[in-house]
Amino acid sequence: MTAEAPRLDPLAFDDLDGFRQDDHLAAFRCFERSARALVDGELGARAAREPSGALIEAARAALTSTPTDAAEAQRFFETRFRPFRVATEGKQGFLTGYYEPLVAGSLAETEAFRWPILARPRDLVSFAPGAAPPGFPDGVSGARRRSDGSIVPYDDREAIERERRDPVLWVRDALEAFFIQVQGCAQVALADGTEGARLAHPLEGGETPPLRRRMRLAYDGRNGLPYTSIGRILIEASAIDERAMSLENLKAWLRAAGLGEGEEGLRLMRRNRSFVFFRLVEDFDPKLGPVAGAGVALTPLRSIAVDRSVWSYGLPFWFEADLPWADAAPRPFRRLMIAQDTGSAIVGAARADIFFGGGDAAGARAGAIRHFGAFTVLMPVGDQS
Repeated sequence: MTAEAPRLDPLAFDDLDGFRQDDHLAAFRCFERSARALVDGELGARAAREPSGALIEAARAALTSTPTDAAEAQRFFETRFRPFRVATEGKQGFLTGYYEPLVAGSLAETEAFRWPILARPRDLVSFAPGAAPPGFPDGVSGARRRSDGSIVPYDDREAIERERRDPVLWVRDALEAFFIQVQGCAQVALADGTEGARLAHPLEGGETPPLRRRMRLAYDGRNGLPYTSIGRILIEASAIDERAMSLENLKAWLRAAGLGEGEEGLRLMRRNRSFVFFRLVEDFDPKLGPVAGAGVALTPLRSIAVDRSVWSYGLPFWFEADLPWADAAPRPFRRLMIAQDTGSAIVGAARADIFFGGGDAAGARAGAIRHFGAFTVLMPVGDQS
């Protein structure tokens, strides 16, 4: 895949506000996960820009390094990388947040669980952005393969939801399913079956139903149609003030507008024609984050999603912004992050989505992030800027 290379302005590490105060050992542990995938040539579920030889060499060095404290880890990054500010037109780069929802669900449709999460269709063909066959609309990255071998753009959200092919499990309603797709992952507590242990913390909505076991929904492809931000639609229609836009307020608006067929909330969600499919993961380590685009487990507040047509997975980024990342009050966010995921809404060189972890508290913090900040990429020594 190709994309216009961003303009990069060289900096020194001393130019990075707060760099020496960060926990570089935590950043190194996150980079290690990407390093293993880079060295093994693992592309992940959503292949990104091909890594350079210098990045792979830095990954090899990480796997043979044994830093025991933040200072040693800092020296690794300062030895193997050089900082470059990502140039932007006028405004700084833009940051948002995402998380892993924790919801109740059922393996069978019930009165309580009526909306399906769907498996990847057998006739779905995926291709990289910009690699659509001749004649396909711009921005399309998926297609349906017909029985005669020809391919056509895949159905949109409304058509897929009406057909309901191959459900893998059921959640409460269309809103819950929609935001699982937006986040690209979820943990599901199966509330059907025999009485069992209860969750250590409430599900979204405050529930703590008895559960038989917990499963994870892992991203398994999308229909490839362009992503549309329904939050942006509401802001432009003056339905929600931009300063008040948050995940919580967006969900409240949709529920009040109605989620049934023909109701405004469902109609609005269907204006985002993009649709995500999932597979069930039964055996997973709940201490690890979900495995995302790069094929590695995500680390809260260290992993980011980037535009995969611009950046390679595994690249470190330094962010300088004031965000409500710890609580509702904006405070300095100066942190070394690793590119390990991507998303349909993450477009452009100075655009990133911060992974906040799992559950309601992480969702509240992630949903409040819509902020500008300075983007600095750490390019491996040996790469040309």
